[in-house]
Amino acid sequence: MARILAYTSPAMGHMLPISALLCALAGRGHTVFLRTLSSCVGTARGLGLHADAVDPRIEGIELDDWKGSNPRRALQLGVGAFTRRAPYEVADLTDAVAAAHPDAILVDVNCWGALSAAEVGGTPWACFSPYTPPLAAAGLPPFGLGLRPLPGVAGRMRDAATRALVTRAVERTTLPPVNELRAQLALGPVATMDEFLRRAPLLLIASGAPFQYPQTDWGDAVQLIGPCALDPGPAVTPDWLAAIERPIVLVSTSSERQADDALARTALTALAGEPVHVVVTLPAGAPEEIAATPNATVCRSVPHGAVLDRAVCAVTHGGMGVTQKALARGVPVCAVPYGRDQFEVARRVEVARCGTRLPATKLTPARLRAKVRAAMTMTDGVRRVAAGFAATGGTARGAEVFEQRVLGL
Repeated sequence: MARILAYTSPAMGHMLPISALLCALAGRGHTVFLRTLSSCVGTARGLGLHADAVDPRIEGIELDDWKGSNPRRALQLGVGAFTRRAPYEVADLTDAVAAAHPDAILVDVNCWGALSAAEVGGTPWACFSPYTPPLAAAGLPPFGLGLRPLPGVAGRMRDAATRALVTRAVERTTLPPVNELRAQLALGPVATMDEFLRRAPLLLIASGAPFQYPQTDWGDAVQLIGPCALDPGPAVTPDWLAAIERPIVLVSTSSERQADDALARTALTALAGEPVHVVVTLPAGAPEEIAATPNATVCRSVPHGAVLDRAVCAVTHGGMGVTQKALARGVPVCAVPYGRDQFEVARRVEVARCGTRLPATKLTPARLRAKVRAAMTMTDGVRRVAAGFAATGGTARGAEVFEQRVLGL
C-alpha cells in the first residue's frame, strides 16, 4: 500500500472535505499524512490520519476578503492572501515530503505555493477542490459574480465583458507573484488561473451533476466525486436536539471570519413566528452575542448531519460544504451569499431548483421568510440533485480514481 501526503489551506471548510476523501483512502489500506490548520490536527488524528500543522506563518496570513467593499475587491483580497501564503507553502510542503516520503501528494486548490512545489517535484500528485473552481468551459460564465448561464450572442458578450473587467483585473494582481514564484522553481509562466489549475494531472472536485450547470465540461482530467461530507467526532445526538419536537430549520454561517452575523440575526427574526425550531450555528462567531428566540437554539457548532436528518430547510451563507451536505440529505436550501465562491454556489442552487437564492444586500426578515417558504416547496429539485450526488460514487470513487490515475494501481 502507498504513503499519501495531503496538504490543505488553513480553513476548516477545506480540511473536512479533503479528510473525508483521505479517510476513504486510509480505509483502502494506504498510510495518509496530512498538513492542515493547527486547530484541526487533533480532529485529523482522531480520524486515524498522521496529522501535523502547517507553518504558523501561513495561518498568520488572514483571509480578509470580508473587508472588500464590492465582490471584485473582495475577490482581489482573497487571492491576495493566497499569493502571500504561497512562498511559505513551498518550503512547508518540501519539509512535509522529506518527513513523510510519500508515494503521492494531494494538494488543496487554494495552496498555490504547494501546487507549484508539487509540480516541480518528482512525486505523482493531484489537486483537490472542495468548491467549484475557477475553470473555464464553453457556455460557463466567468467565476466569481454568480452570473446565470446566458446562451447565445448576448451571453457571449456579457461573459467577455465580465472577463475583461473582473477576471483579467484580478489576474493582473494574482499572476505576477504566482509566476515569480514559479520562475524561482524553474517552472514556466502561466497566462491565466485556468491554465495554472490545469497544471495538475488530476483535479478532484467535491461536487456533482446536476448541481453543476448541465453544459459543464472541464475535460477528463477534472473529475466530480460528489460532496465529501464529514462530521468528525462521536455520532451522538445532543440531548437538547433530541428534545426538539418541531421541524428544524438549520441556519449556518461561515467557519472563517466573514461579515455574515446579520444572517443569523435576520433568520431568528424572520422565523420567530413560524412552526419550526431554528438551530443557528456560528462556527467563526461568538454565539453569546446573539440572543435566541423562544423557538431557536444558538450555538457555536453542532454536527450538521444530526440536525439535517430532521431539517425541512437549511439557510446557509452559500458555503459549498454545508449547502451540498444539506442537499445530499434531501434538504432544500435558502442560500444567502456574502463572498468567495458563495455567489456561484447560491446561483447553482437557484438554477438547479433545489432551493432559493437571496443576495445578502437584499436580506430582510420578510424576504428571508418568503425565500425559506419557497425553498421548502422544491422537493423535486432536491431529490434530483441528491440522486446526482449519489451517482458520482462519492469518496469511494474519489479514492479509486486517485489510486488509478495517481498511484497507478
